[in-house]
Amino acid sequence: MKKNDTVTHAVKKTQTRRRFREGLSLVSGRGVLIFLHGLALLIFCGLLWKAGPILAAVSLGDLLFSSSWFPMKYQFGLFPFIIGTLAVTGLAMIIAIPVCLLSSIYLAEYAGRRFRELARLGIDILAGIPSVIYGLCGVLVIVPFVGVLGDWVGASTTGYSLLAGGLVLAVMVIPFIISISVEVLRMVPDPVRESALALGATKWETVKYVVLKKAKKGLLAAIVLGFARAFGETMAVLMVVGNVAELPSSVFDPAYPLPALIANNYGEVMSIPLYDSALMTAALILMMVVAVFSLTAHYTLLRTGERGDR
Repeated sequence: MKKNDTVTHAVKKTQTRRRFREGLSLVSGRGVLIFLHGLALLIFCGLLWKAGPILAAVSLGDLLFSSSWFPMKYQFGLFPFIIGTLAVTGLAMIIAIPVCLLSSIYLAEYAGRRFRELARLGIDILAGIPSVIYGLCGVLVIVPFVGVLGDWVGASTTGYSLLAGGLVLAVMVIPFIISISVEVLRMVPDPVRESALALGATKWETVKYVVLKKAKKGLLAAIVLGFARAFGETMAVLMVVGNVAELPSSVFDPAYPLPALIANNYGEVMSIPLYDSALMTAALILMMVVAVFSLTAHYTLLRTGERGDR
């Protein structure tokens, strides 16, 4: 009887400890989430407060759609910078998406386990390289290449251009997108593949019509996350894109993205009225765009994971 009571007491004690650990983990996780959301809200409110003076003095339409950027004349049109950001990011994604999709399909569906692990190691190393290193390589390699390419096609360029920024940015986001895409493809249940193969489909037909169809939302989320990461990239793009506040008419023209505008000018000539507020407005636009794309992609990946678990 005493032995049974001892066993029962030990079991209850173990269950109590387990419930305590689970409760502590839950409370800690929620606390961290609340802190992070509060920090993001605090940053947003701070940027909105700093952007208030120019939003009160200039209409939002003039800020977003005016091409006139002359701070000494109190003209703060952000349109060239918005277009520069969208153009360099869009060009980078056009270059990166085919490479990422083909690479992730090969790694997830065709490559052996040893090669896949070795490739993941290389991808992680590339993802961890500081952006300034990519920018330096862009200055030394990509900018001269773009200059030669421009001369070959008859375009006048120094090499510091939209194309150079897009190439550097594409190289930077490729490891990030491949890493997520491989995980998304591996989440497709094996019985789905086996069923298609049992019906007589080839390996490629199974990948094309079954695996990609099941994983398309997750792959789209990976691309959106890559876009969000590329949209806010600063140092590497700043070093190769040219930084000229004009609307680019071709990929060989220089551009001036929003992150480069903030990095180049914040802290300088702050004596000009509304200059600080204009830069904070640019930062606010960046934060809102990146937040919307990131939240949408994370929600899509979460839904994809839940469906995979079912």
